[in-house]
Amino acid sequence: MASFIVEGGHKLHGAITPQGAKNEALQVLCAVLLTQETVVIDNLPNILDVNNLIDLLGSIGVTVEKLAKGKFAFTAANLDTAYLRSADFLKKCNKLRGSVMLIGPLLARLGEVTYAKPGGDKIGRRRLDTHFQGMVNLGATFTYDQDLLAYHFEGKNLKGAYMLLDEASVTGTANIIMASVLAKGTTTIYNAACEPYVQQLCRMLNNMGAKISGVGSNLLTIEGVKSLHGAQHKLLPDMIEVGSFIGMAAITGSELRIKDAGIRDLGIIPDAFRRLGIRIDEDGDDLVIPAQEHYQIESFLDGSILTVADAPWPGLTPDLLSVLLVVATQAKGSVLIHQKMFESRLFFVDKLIDMGAQIILCDPHRAVVIGHDHTRQLKRNNMTSPDIRAGIAMLIAAMSADGISKIDHIDQIDRGYEDIEHRLNAIGACIKRED
Repeated sequence: MASFIVEGGHKLHGAITPQGAKNEALQVLCAVLLTQETVVIDNLPNILDVNNLIDLLGSIGVTVEKLAKGKFAFTAANLDTAYLRSADFLKKCNKLRGSVMLIGPLLARLGEVTYAKPGGDKIGRRRLDTHFQGMVNLGATFTYDQDLLAYHFEGKNLKGAYMLLDEASVTGTANIIMASVLAKGTTTIYNAACEPYVQQLCRMLNNMGAKISGVGSNLLTIEGVKSLHGAQHKLLPDMIEVGSFIGMAAITGSELRIKDAGIRDLGIIPDAFRRLGIRIDEDGDDLVIPAQEHYQIESFLDGSILTVADAPWPGLTPDLLSVLLVVATQAKGSVLIHQKMFESRLFFVDKLIDMGAQIILCDPHRAVVIGHDHTRQLKRNNMTSPDIRAGIAMLIAAMSADGISKIDHIDQIDRGYEDIEHRLNAIGACIKRED
């Protein structure tokens, strides 16, 4: 198991470019199964989750060709149906959360699929009801095999339907969209997730011959077609990396340029950091964070303490609350961080408290942060990363701490951040990977 050895207190400088979006990559990679023709995807990040999904596609029978760095061609002309029923397929699905989005395209393409409960971050309950109910709405049935610990779906003749989702699940919406594009008739999805990455999936599918309208809203209409053809697609910049880099610059008091940040698709993210007092300038499609010795948390207009909470798009993504929490430890003022979606995602704050941060963990969903205003530097600590986003938050804390910190289990960070230590060292950080 690898670890990061992080020497804190180093200023960052220069420019850094975010990788392609991880969450978009997992969606569009699953969508290549919907056609027998070649789909070319560019700007794929070289990270563990994406590489594992590409490996799984190859095992299924998809021809994978690397054209350039981050650019691959996928041809799903001949799927290995025997492998799709194998124990190895179920084992690989179980290790990769994003593999849940194979259900929709495989069901649409083959009429059946056996699928193991997915793995992923240990951040609390992550139910699959929206995915499963969407397939049932389209006419599929599913049973649970106790011996295989897997679900078997059948849906030879999927038919379009109206559905009101019980939650605006991003992966659930993506799964239902992919199952619907080849279904007979019209599918209407209300309370659909409308994140930029879902929009990108819809645009790619439309370029492949699908008929999806309402893209960018929470009401999608999908007219089923008989088949899809090949296409080319390029991923957006990863908004979570952009937010992570903003946090690193702020907490270390550094000036940093984030190049090609995809500002149009960042939504409320820059303003969430601005509410913590962080100055963020825009220069074309670059974000520029000037060096600040101090940044002050805003209050609400009535003078009450600021609350930062996650919400479905265009609200604030939950994936950045861990970063915002760490950044707030060195701000002037106090803020309530409210993580609504996952009940275990704030449990890493005990490590920050050990580093000298003033945080009150109210319950599994809420933490009050009382900022140090850079009057006291965080102390070194030894930590273990429980998930991707807590891992990067720990790394940010270590980068600002006094002394040398160690972060174990960094394969969690590798799942979401490409070659992160080399990219950060190139702009002034001091991070060493240790096996």
